[in-house]
Amino acid sequence: MSTTIDKAVETLNTKLANGFAGSAKIVITDEGAIMLDGTGARAGDEDADVTLTASAETFLGILDGSVNPTAAFMMGKLSVDGNMGLAIQLGSALS
Repeated sequence: MSTTIDKAVETLNTKLANGFAGSAKIVITDEGAIMLDGTGARAGDEDADVTLTASAETFLGILDGSVNPTAAFMMGKLSVDGNMGLAIQLGSALS
């Protein structure tokens, strides 16, 4: 597992202390994938209600607040596949 994934899992578990309603997969290009659900965040690559894909730079920027998730999506730096409502909820929780 990469240090980027480790850092992201730790940050997500802090930001989403009560878990996430639904299931989401975050694919960090060339690093791996993270699963989010009611139990929190963990490294994994399973089916989910929504999948978000971004580079490590974009995703870490979203986590630290320097990148707006909506702007990243509009600029094509973040792709979403699946339940857009859950993606919006996740983006709000991470901002």
